[in-house]
Amino acid sequence: MSWFSKRLAAGSPEAAAQAAAQVRSAAWEQALAHGGVPDFVTARLDAAATGRTPWLSSMTPAELLLARSHGVRPIATITGTCWFQFGRSWTEGHTQGWRTALERLIAEARECKANAVVDVKLRTSAGEGSAMDYTLIGTAIRFEGLPPAQDPVVATVPALEFVRLMEAGVLPVGIAVGAHYEWMTDMMGGVSGNYFTGNQKLNTLSAFWESVRRKAHMELRYDTARQGTGVLAHTQFGQIIKQEVDKQPDRYLGRYIVIGTVVHTQKGDKVPHGIETVVDMRDDLSPLTNLRPALTNAYQSNETEKAI
Repeated sequence: MSWFSKRLAAGSPEAAAQAAAQVRSAAWEQALAHGGVPDFVTARLDAAATGRTPWLSSMTPAELLLARSHGVRPIATITGTCWFQFGRSWTEGHTQGWRTALERLIAEARECKANAVVDVKLRTSAGEGSAMDYTLIGTAIRFEGLPPAQDPVVATVPALEFVRLMEAGVLPVGIAVGAHYEWMTDMMGGVSGNYFTGNQKLNTLSAFWESVRRKAHMELRYDTARQGTGVLAHTQFGQIIKQEVDKQPDRYLGRYIVIGTVVHTQKGDKVPHGIETVVDMRDDLSPLTNLRPALTNAYQSNETEKAI
């Protein structure tokens, strides 16, 4: 028996810590099965909500002034996280993984009696095989004079933008997710079969990548339509992975995820601030100055990709 095993068997601090971790893990499993959080988490969040412990916030100093000007009080920094195993579909698996983390974030927001969670960031790390970590981190806030919300609003925008949107009559109502994963096999050598050097456009790969992105944004629109009338989709992640197969054509995995804050406005409402085109980088007539049908994208490739 090793020294470490003897320590565990002898009722050492390591054994006590291991036993406590097992109890804590079991409490989490039981609570999550019922859509809640363990008692020790409830106690921590209740202490933050009642001011018995110092509050934590990701808000900037300028945003903290909202506590005086608009009655916005930061309560605590909260998280929702899970390790998720993909099933038959990577696209559905990633969407469900983020939704599971979102449900856990909302559960913590309820426990600290919040009205909203702002400045939500997404963090992820790949696990072994087809498993992946999904984590959401945000600041739970409360508005003076409002009772606790049964379904706190979750938004990726900072607190300052959250308040400005409401002042403009644009109500943040939640988070929407659009994700798409797709394989492409280079059957005709259109991607990797060019042996000469020089700059060139890879039409096959370009069309494939555009298709992956469009399908992800289509899923985002579907998710948005269930909750509101628009989405501020500013958190995006895209990646193409090449897989070389012995004596077979190369394969390419394209994955694209876009996440944003869903907003709701009444039909016909106008933004109370004037909007004017300042700079347009297109050579031909700007589509920004033309009337277009609803739900069309004037620029087909203007999304900014950022790491989640």
